[in-house]
Amino acid sequence: MRPRVRALLLALTTATASTTAASPAATAAAGATLTVNVGQPIRPVTHAASGGLYGLAENSRPADSTLLPLKVNSLTQPAPGVGQKPNGQPPGGDSLLIAPQATRVGAGQYIRMPDIYPDFPYRWVSWNDWLAKVDTMVRARLNATTVTNVIGWELWNEPDWTWNTAAAGGFNDGWVRTYRAVRALDAQTPIVGPSTAVYNRSWMQSFLIRARDTGTLPDIICWHELENPARIAGDIADYRNLEASLGISPRRISINEYAAPAEVDVPGRIAGYVAKLERGGVESAHRAFWYEYGTMNGLVVNNNQPTGTWWLYKWYGDMAGNMVSTTPGGQSGLDGFASYDPTRKIVNVVFGDEAGTNTVNLTGLGALGSSVRVTLLSTPSRGRFTAVTAPTTVSAGTRTISDGRLSVSVPDMVATSAYQLVVEPASGVPAYQQRYEAENASVFRAQRLSSTSASGGGYVGRIDNSGTPRTDSYVDFVVNVPAARAYTMTIGYANATGATATQGLAYNGGAWSTVSYPPTAAWGQFGATVSTTVSLRAGYNVIRLAKGSPFFAGGTGYAELDYIQLT
Repeated sequence: MRPRVRALLLALTTATASTTAASPAATAAAGATLTVNVGQPIRPVTHAASGGLYGLAENSRPADSTLLPLKVNSLTQPAPGVGQKPNGQPPGGDSLLIAPQATRVGAGQYIRMPDIYPDFPYRWVSWNDWLAKVDTMVRARLNATTVTNVIGWELWNEPDWTWNTAAAGGFNDGWVRTYRAVRALDAQTPIVGPSTAVYNRSWMQSFLIRARDTGTLPDIICWHELENPARIAGDIADYRNLEASLGISPRRISINEYAAPAEVDVPGRIAGYVAKLERGGVESAHRAFWYEYGTMNGLVVNNNQPTGTWWLYKWYGDMAGNMVSTTPGGQSGLDGFASYDPTRKIVNVVFGDEAGTNTVNLTGLGALGSSVRVTLLSTPSRGRFTAVTAPTTVSAGTRTISDGRLSVSVPDMVATSAYQLVVEPASGVPAYQQRYEAENASVFRAQRLSSTSASGGGYVGRIDNSGTPRTDSYVDFVVNVPAARAYTMTIGYANATGATATQGLAYNGGAWSTVSYPPTAAWGQFGATVSTTVSLRAGYNVIRLAKGSPFFAGGTGYAELDYIQLT
């Protein structure tokens, strides 16, 4: 949207704490270093930044097969009855119509309410018109009783330049009116905002004070990072300081649009965005929408073929266990994100945004043994119209670990390309991932928690049901198996109710069965397991454990989930 780009560039130029963005293709000085501390986990893998704005067009575009490997965390989709015509396209992506596909791939979604309007910037009509639209949208969602993946109402989009103050009055007052209209009908779905085009401290402070004083604070704080990833850390830190200074309890953060048009298809640049979003601890982040519906914002082309950037997100989707600390060195662009899966002892590092010969230094590798296999891959920046059938293998070989440390030189890097470094024991790893931690799964209306006795240090608890599928709790595991056959599924759990608890089990949208959890000694203390059998297809499958869900009457008692294991 050209008017939008012009407005955003103006906003970014005038916003507080503004810095100058480097070109994604800029060639910085060689010799940069990225340090990865495998022994310093920062949080569970949740694939927080794998989402997309308007990522889905209908119930099948793009194909499930292109989305499942990405472990799509969440989406922002238009309101029911969408009128929005992004980039001149016909209206599409209606949140209720795409919900079945989003559910099939384990993704939650925010509903962007002002997309009921056809134009962008939105053309305000009147308060009577807007409140009638709000009523219609919320009732449509409430009537869609089998839709379970709505995780937030986004009340407005980029109000710092799309809100018509002259016709509608000040945005802060408009927020209060809209918030109360939604809550009068829906008391449970989280509310997301203010969704500004750029983080601006004075604007945010005014908004937060008004929302705090009227009891209308959003459950999830949201703004966009559409230019210069170097801003992200400072913006998040400034927001946290502001929040604390105003006596506001910590909000979850979503950056539900990130990367400018010149960046969003550049794998090297995107590696830097994801790294900074992960370090910032955001709950979710969505690729910005600049192009066509049905491509997951440029990740697929020509009948669902992957682009170069798709492979970066595939590497991200392959991560399991915990995200670990990464530290870029010096003033170079080099940055990256990394995970460690302690079950398979696999270190996965994705990095880029730098040219020349650079170095990845890894520490905390003692658990991998004295000899490791090191594989280095790359994926190019060829744009959204060129398919890339596979990443390129740069090198593969065996290296010796010394004092838990390894230094890997990466020659002839291209700044626009992204790179994957995989380090694993030379003695080999399981042929496929067998253990899936609950805290790595798609978690709906439950909570990720930590325990020293839990596998990987984390688990999911507070799994409840309210008697309506749209607000019941469930956990979706996206698993990948080598062959179509029956697998034994072992579930690690805790149940301190003193009686047997139950949950529903279904996979790939099939029939429900019941899993029973005998009582255990205490909450948050793990070691107990139960086993059942699941018949899975070759490749990706989605396994749901639910306290309540459509077509399942609901479980009994309570159980906390540690992991599932497929053998």
